[in-house]
Amino acid sequence: MTRALDPAAYNPGFSRRNGRTFCEDIPLSAIAQRAGTPAYVYSQSAIEGAYLGLDRALTRALGKAPHSICYAVKANSNLNLLRLLARLGSNFDIVSGGELERLRRAGISARRAVFSGVGKTREEISEALCGGVLIFNVESPAELELLEREAARLRKRAAASIRVNPDVEAGAHPHIATGRRHHKFGVDWLQARRMYVSHRNSKWIAWQGISAHVGSQVLSLTPYRQALARLADYVRDLARAGVSLRYLDIGGGLGVRYTTEHPPTYSAYARTLATQTRGLGCHLLIEPGRSIVAAAGVLLMRVLYTKETRGKRFVVVDAAMNDFMRPALYSAVHPITQVEKHAGGKMKKVAIVGPVCETGDEFHDAWPLGDVKAGDVLALWGAGAYGASMASNYNSRPRPAEVLVEGKRFRGIRKRETRADMIRGE
Repeated sequence: MTRALDPAAYNPGFSRRNGRTFCEDIPLSAIAQRAGTPAYVYSQSAIEGAYLGLDRALTRALGKAPHSICYAVKANSNLNLLRLLARLGSNFDIVSGGELERLRRAGISARRAVFSGVGKTREEISEALCGGVLIFNVESPAELELLEREAARLRKRAAASIRVNPDVEAGAHPHIATGRRHHKFGVDWLQARRMYVSHRNSKWIAWQGISAHVGSQVLSLTPYRQALARLADYVRDLARAGVSLRYLDIGGGLGVRYTTEHPPTYSAYARTLATQTRGLGCHLLIEPGRSIVAAAGVLLMRVLYTKETRGKRFVVVDAAMNDFMRPALYSAVHPITQVEKHAGGKMKKVAIVGPVCETGDEFHDAWPLGDVKAGDVLALWGAGAYGASMASNYNSRPRPAEVLVEGKRFRGIRKRETRADMIRGE
């Protein structure tokens, strides 16, 4: 197998030894045997390494200028991973009242949360105000009016930023690009400036920052340079207008390697942020999700059947699009490999499909795979982000288990959903 198709060679926390694939010091086959399949498996050391590596790169590049990493909860919202990141010092980026509740259940103060999202409800705003969130990223004039009314009603001054749409092309899939003027996120600069100036003396709105987000799975630093150059100009313009800002939030979106991508290094990313924000006197906020957890996770699946139809080979597995949506939703390419390679046999291109009653329930149409048989375990790589958090019960399929590996030990961090769990509340 070539290096490009051997993710164990470039995903931290995983390795291949004598034909067997390990997560830290445990064979994935042993985890599949005990935890069952489908199952998400995460490497704790990989998550810790990604977070601390990014934090160190920012510290080196920024020097004495303050920064905070606000992990994007939407990427993977398991309570155990949130607690792990909180212990490392992370703040958090949330986009719903449900994610705020997850922080509360994990024992994490709302004061460590930045609240983003275009459709915050009155109830969510009220809950976040009462919890004392670090800052609201406001995304429309109507939301600003609602935030001000709720703050006045509760007599709690709201720390706020405006999410400005920088109109920057990030090159991501259309469904995960967020920074162009035709996208739903944020407001344009002229409108944002009017909002800042009209509320600079508000009793209940305390302007604290400015925010932008260019997209997700961004593989070039150019969009960050462009967006930050514009934000820096806006910060200076607002200062001249009597609005001084403490925070500059550039969002997340840094890409990762799934197959042959070449994302920027943490060091290059941090240097870009430092260069573009030097001299502003702002506390830098970033909101990574994928770049912290994606490479730390795999989805284990078991082969159910193999078949051939008019020369096309199919491998039917027990995981499906409801367990992992990214291939169906974004045409995302995630490597799939055997966790234990059989001796001999050559690679053949096969369609790897799930049991859901949709033609789109296909992980790959022509993926190179060695000889497999019913019962063999496969691993889908890069599944730590936007995997379990996007899973559903489509076709009335219970959601997978989740497992966290630490050295020679592993533990379940989410029980496999049962059919009773699935229909509870109906």
